[in-house]
Amino acid sequence: MSDKMKVLIADKFPEIYIEKMEEAELEVIYSPKLGENDIPDAATDVDILVVRSTIVNEEVIAKAKKLNLIIRAGAGYNNINVSAANKKGIYVANCPGKNSIAVAELAMGLIISLDRRIPQNVIDFRKGVWNKGEYSKAEGLYGKTLAIVGVGNIGKELAKRALAFGMNVYGKDIRRIEGVAIKDFSEMDQVLPIADAISIHLPLTDQTRGLFDDKMFSYVKDGALLINTSRSAIINEEALIKAVKEKNLRVALDVFEDEPEQKSGPVSSKLQELDNVYITHHIGASTEQAQNAVAEEVYNIIVKYLTSGVIAHWVNKAKVTDTSYQLAVKHYDKPGVLASVLDVLRIGDINIEEIENIIFEDGMVALCTMKLKSPADNEMLKSIRHNPNVLTVSHVKM
Repeated sequence: MSDKMKVLIADKFPEIYIEKMEEAELEVIYSPKLGENDIPDAATDVDILVVRSTIVNEEVIAKAKKLNLIIRAGAGYNNINVSAANKKGIYVANCPGKNSIAVAELAMGLIISLDRRIPQNVIDFRKGVWNKGEYSKAEGLYGKTLAIVGVGNIGKELAKRALAFGMNVYGKDIRRIEGVAIKDFSEMDQVLPIADAISIHLPLTDQTRGLFDDKMFSYVKDGALLINTSRSAIINEEALIKAVKEKNLRVALDVFEDEPEQKSGPVSSKLQELDNVYITHHIGASTEQAQNAVAEEVYNIIVKYLTSGVIAHWVNKAKVTDTSYQLAVKHYDKPGVLASVLDVLRIGDINIEEIENIIFEDGMVALCTMKLKSPADNEMLKSIRHNPNVLTVSHVKM
């Protein structure tokens, strides 16, 4: 019976990085054709699960006996039931920024394709139809206004490419935009009416779900180009179809509602009926360059976890804990010192939400910082200070 740590890779993954994992003494189970309903049984006895777009549902978490880490081989992780993972203390990690260029390249390609109507050109040619007069009516991109909604890693890469095409680029993000020479805008109704093209690069959150609804489309100018290479649920599909018909929008989507989970097979969508809508097969991140970069990051996350216990890009770590007090204890780095401090807090029924112990150079003294929900009283502090191996104690309200 093998005592190696088991890694299940449930999506396509470069062979070279599978080999690197095996060289690192991992038992790798490579099953790229697994679907959402297959993973619960396949992941029952694995320690680490790696997925790209395959859904990791609550049943996977419930059935898993050893699972301790789920890695999304990409940036967005809305295909993973993070809430269920939280309840069992399973780490969820992602690989942000590694496929940004690939997605930005596709978005730029879709903008060009919409302007030049490249798919229709090709379809007509294959049908034996020559229609040069019709397809000589493109407006061109130089001097046109592009609104990038979501200026994270991907949005910034798209901005660089659009600027190179001579476009007038505006950007909106939840954070301050830095590192790209584009104009910032605060409200959607300010820029959408003047945008010739709109490209969406947002994560799916409660705030972004259904963001592009009837009201948002009312701001969009007639004949504008709309590109979405992020998450389908950001756009209300019924509102989109209505806007395409009423405002002659030209749309390119790499994601859409009820997209098939399987890698191949039939597909059906209301969007197939619209000549002005182009669909690609959720391939934004699917270049060899991007997949190798993501695979290398997955490998690095696993190796760091094995060697240090630290989870890189740990996404389900609490961002803000419910703490009001901080206790900092400077002490000699000897066995039992911290245990005695923690015992005082335990007896006082005080829960520690976060703890960090940093060693000074030469390894003789350390500083332990603890975030507490409730304050330690004077008797507790006196007991901690009474320890001869404790040098200083600081207790403050945050």
